[in-house]
Amino acid sequence: MNHLAEHLAQGFSQTPKTLSSKYFYDATGSRLFQQIMGLPEYYPTRTELAIFQAQGAAIGRALAAGAGPGQPLAVVELGAGDGLKTKLLLRELLAQPVALTYVPVDISPSAIDELAASLRQELPSLPTEPLAAEYGAALTTLATRPGAKAVLFLGSNIGNFAPDERADFLRELARPLTPADRLLVGFDLRKDPRRIRAAYDDAQGVTAEFNFNLLRRLNAEAGANFELDAWQHFPDYDPSTGAMRSWLVSRRAQTVRLATLPGQAFEIAAWEAIQTESSFKFTLPQITELAAGAGLRVVEVFQDDAHDFADVVLAVAA
Repeated sequence: MNHLAEHLAQGFSQTPKTLSSKYFYDATGSRLFQQIMGLPEYYPTRTELAIFQAQGAAIGRALAAGAGPGQPLAVVELGAGDGLKTKLLLRELLAQPVALTYVPVDISPSAIDELAASLRQELPSLPTEPLAAEYGAALTTLATRPGAKAVLFLGSNIGNFAPDERADFLRELARPLTPADRLLVGFDLRKDPRRIRAAYDDAQGVTAEFNFNLLRRLNAEAGANFELDAWQHFPDYDPSTGAMRSWLVSRRAQTVRLATLPGQAFEIAAWEAIQTESSFKFTLPQITELAAGAGLRVVEVFQDDAHDFADVVLAVAA
């Protein structure tokens, strides 16, 4: 079965219906997200970039602390994207007395190809082993990799997991780590709810187009028949839970069929909402508690001056 069709069938069997944000990132979706990162409302990317610019040397030392002089250190990045922020850290790590290798992992083959090409131009001396795969394959890489590892999960991607899934994912990440390894996770912190909501509902409509592209992809790759002009994008933020959620809302009733699932049909009522994304925001005590539940300890916390964002270095608790 087509994996996108299988995902749709599973997500549409739930109440409310869901589609996973991990399927946003085909070539068009990746391009749209690059635009989102440059929007005035979307603060997370430029805020994390500012942290790396101001504190990159200290972060590099913290990540390399477990590797001895001349010893191998593999930087394994989950969801590497265009590597804009990571290149700052890689330059700092190249200054450390370790044998550095970079393993960027991304679900989008086009994003990985573009990143590998840019690294050959900008950091030609850096050994790079790009991997176009889901996170599960990267976890297998972690378990078999010799030497010390610095695992990166940036951009507050951890916020895309539901609470139970988030705890399970961190435990999976922690399982193959040794005392010499470090994990760097980006967390978007709680702040003015209006600022958070605006970041996912930009005035130019790029974020809406990013969501609509998921339906276009399902039509093109899974043979679906979504009526693209019948949808609207609706995001909202709950400050009591830190949950930023996005939905696609159908303005009229429609029946969705897929060429790759003959004989099946999915009824969508007028004004029914399909959840496409969650992006949770955190407090520092919540991060410490989350780490402890995964068998990790907080080593260092790096924040911007406004305390909008935190890049947290973690290590196994033992």
